Amino acid sequence: MIAFNLDKIKEELPSGVKLVAVSKFHPFEAILEAYNEGQRAFGENRPQEFAAKAVQLPPDIEWHFIGHLQTNKLKLVLPYAYMVESIDTLHLLEAVNNWGEKNNKVISVLLEVHIGAEETKQGFTPSEVKAVLQMAGEFPFVHFRGLMGMASHTEDEEAISADFQTIKALFDECRAQYPQFTDFDQLSIGMSDDWQIATRYGSTEVRIGTAIFGSREY
Repeated sequence: MIAFNLDKIKEELPSGVKLVAVSKFHPFEAILEAYNEGQRAFGENRPQEFAAKAVQLPPDIEWHFIGHLQTNKLKLVLPYAYMVESIDTLHLLEAVNNWGEKNNKVISVLLEVHIGAEETKQGFTPSEVKAVLQMAGEFPFVHFRGLMGMASHTEDEEAISADFQTIKALFDECRAQYPQFTDFDQLSIGMSDDWQIATRYGSTEVRIGTAIFGSREY
């Protein structure tokens, strides 16, 4: 079933949009089934689980960390991460840069954008995103690759579209305002329930878990 789901999504996914298979809470066997179908980019959101999978699964997997990251867990994530998509505070950004300096590694990141009314969401406001990019020179061990965001949790497609449109507009503003970031080109929006909408608003990457793996195992 995983192989079937994966192939179906890849058939529908527009050219140039990367699929990150969100494998959090799913066992190694499920990841290997997707891997054997050709999937290489996987997303995890718990540091301990991320590290365990990264060291035991095939070395050519491209691991994306997509969850809230505490600074005391960096050592579990940064050695293995292809990209950290959930940089949501200046404090975390500073800690990632410091870790990179100590370990001589430049970390590719996406800045997480907070839009909508949900107070529980993490992330930067649009104005904060621009402020971070303005001071990017202070973070030589951070490679700013783009933005990550989520639409409001609703079945209202107009509301979801509006959220994605807002994130895309911010992404375009950042690219225009900071042309020195020549590879600030990643817009990670869209998940299992709304990825088709996200691709209409310039998504370069979708993060899909349930639609590939089924319900999570806790």
